[in-house]
Amino acid sequence: MRAIATTGHPEAAPEQAFQIIERETPQPGEWDLLVRIEAVSVNPVDTKIRRGAFLPRDQQHVLGWDAVGHVESVGSNVTGFAPGERVYYSGEVERPGCHAEYQLVDARLAAKAPRNLAPEEAAAIPLTGLTAWEALFDKLKLAQGADTHSDETLLIINGAGGVGSIAIQLARQLTGIKVIATASREQSVEWCRSMGAHEVVSHHDLIDNMQRAGYTEVDYIFNCHDIGDHWDNMNTLIRPWGHIVAIAETDKAVDLNLLQGKAVTFSWEFMFARSLHGHDIAHQGKALTILAEHLDAGRLCSTRSEVVGPLTPENLGRAHRQLEEGHTIGKLVLTALPPA
Repeated sequence: MRAIATTGHPEAAPEQAFQIIERETPQPGEWDLLVRIEAVSVNPVDTKIRRGAFLPRDQQHVLGWDAVGHVESVGSNVTGFAPGERVYYSGEVERPGCHAEYQLVDARLAAKAPRNLAPEEAAAIPLTGLTAWEALFDKLKLAQGADTHSDETLLIINGAGGVGSIAIQLARQLTGIKVIATASREQSVEWCRSMGAHEVVSHHDLIDNMQRAGYTEVDYIFNCHDIGDHWDNMNTLIRPWGHIVAIAETDKAVDLNLLQGKAVTFSWEFMFARSLHGHDIAHQGKALTILAEHLDAGRLCSTRSEVVGPLTPENLGRAHRQLEEGHTIGKLVLTALPPA
């Protein structure tokens, strides 16, 4: 089979970072699905791994952790999936990714894809959907239901990004909480509103802008940006006994002691932690199943913002470059490898 791999030179520019290689088509292990890839999406974590995070820097790697495709065959322990069914998933960071014609994925991490979404729309969901689901419902422990949290507020920092886009929808559609998102450009502000944010404020001079909008403090913060850029802002805005969850690390020094005076809870969310440590990995397949039900019912919508083109080294490099420039709204998607 053909796959697109990194060149083993993490310092290379995105446009020179990928090449097509030939590999044996893998055979499923006892818990695996063998999937023929139809569409993929890219995430900031892809760019980090390309530059040397998590995996050996000087080796070739097939990246990609968002995919939709048809099941070709199943392992001996797999139940609930059959050849020919369309599935979607994020997968495992330590296994070859979805930038290939075929991929193996643990069936417990996958779910049947939303029936009412095209493959390009469904491919935008898994990694960010799982990240937002775990952050909101497993870490912040928001209760679901239209009458829940009706007197509380949630601030989502970087609301127009991939995770922020689906987090806005989940909080707005599945709870009664007031959703405030940050965005500054006109396009990203309108995107956040279309995702369901009750209020959108600029992240520039965040505290002043929040106060002008009538919010001196919030009950929950979901930070989808570098925590070092907003550590002081979060300390000021979070209420006593509030809860902050974050997904992006920082190179800046942050003082955790600042949160002590308000008895604030701080949590990390890392979607790959379950598969890396073998911790209740079936939870993610179940969450994707629920997400698919909400997508099919129209309560949620795809966060796909652009189909870059077919999966080629050039298009993949272009997508990585766009992500690294930091102005991407929603999710970038690529269709399957073109015929040889």
